[in-house]
Amino acid sequence: MTAQPTPTRDRLRKAPSKDVVLDVRGLRVHYETPSGDVIAVNGINFQVRRGETLGLVGESGCGKTTAAMSILRLVQPPGRIVSGEVLIEGTDMVRLSERRLREVRWRDAALIPQGAMNSLNPIMKIKDQIADGIIAHESGHPRRELKGRIFELLGMVGLPGRVYNMYPHELSGGMKQRVCIAMAIALNPTLIIADEPTSALDVVVQRIIGQTLLDVKELLDVSMILIGHDMGLQAQLVDRLAVMYAGNIVEIAPVVSAFADPLHPYTQLLIASIPSIKERKPLKVTEGLTHDLRRPPPGCIFQFRCPYVMEVCRQVAPPLKEYKPDHFAACHLYEPTVTGGQRVAGVGGGAGSDTPETRLPHAVAADNIGSNIADTLAPPDGDDRRTTSHVSTDPRNP
Repeated sequence: MTAQPTPTRDRLRKAPSKDVVLDVRGLRVHYETPSGDVIAVNGINFQVRRGETLGLVGESGCGKTTAAMSILRLVQPPGRIVSGEVLIEGTDMVRLSERRLREVRWRDAALIPQGAMNSLNPIMKIKDQIADGIIAHESGHPRRELKGRIFELLGMVGLPGRVYNMYPHELSGGMKQRVCIAMAIALNPTLIIADEPTSALDVVVQRIIGQTLLDVKELLDVSMILIGHDMGLQAQLVDRLAVMYAGNIVEIAPVVSAFADPLHPYTQLLIASIPSIKERKPLKVTEGLTHDLRRPPPGCIFQFRCPYVMEVCRQVAPPLKEYKPDHFAACHLYEPTVTGGQRVAGVGGGAGSDTPETRLPHAVAADNIGSNIADTLAPPDGDDRRTTSHVSTDPRNP
């Protein structure tokens, strides 16, 4: 059985447009150290379409946040963008002047930062922090109009009006995170980057934040990049999934295809780590360590941890190729030269194809994923996220 989107999510999800909002081409980001540059992002390419949510997942240190910060040119020294293009509706962020960059940030592309606890100014009231960004981009607002706009933003993320006059320390963690979401949508941007918005929150509040993001996406028809570790949460919130490992994107696919038939061995291991509520199963742990990011090996970057490594993997880096419609992977296991001219089950070909079909050992993992991902995170029957997003566990926020 395979993971399927929940009916509630399907009701809220609009089919993403083929129109591209963000186009990242050959992005490379290095961090300078005395012993050589750490290659944090290694020439990645991906797109975000209008109205879609792209999930960016991978283990800690794989380059997710660095890639996201590079989109907004927020990488701090000793980090630097070495090369590449970041096109937001045709505008290359990498080549913008500082003045022009300040105009584009928040208005065209906004950030929901990781760790709302540390992202808000502790000595400024919420009203002033939200107003700050609006005034910086749209000066001349009458005080009454600005106040009404802030109240509207707070309502959009499910916060009561009294938050307007409160300080960050008076809010719960989930309320602070929703304030950050309100700030990100204040200027109705085209693209929102949410950097692990549910980290350091309990599972109940995580669900509320996830529902709030779904509401915002539906209401504003905004494109979004959702960065995180939680594969179960990604299964419920995103349209497509991009998997990063050691600064490289190793797989990009529609979320249903990624969970039903993951192609890259690393993606399979990530999905296999999701616990099941229906059956007992051993935790799959891969051996080996990530290579030194200052000195990447020749060939595939996953070769030291891959259970299916072959000689070609140690010599030639696999390109990111489309093996199924809109499903890309960087893996030699799906190349005809490796499989002896036979087609891997579910990859390439089609009905009536006369190409012999074989099933590689690693492909069996897709059959054992189970449907517990959707079952675990699915809302109760009759629960509609458009109404439950305003629920809070904080007694001060009924």
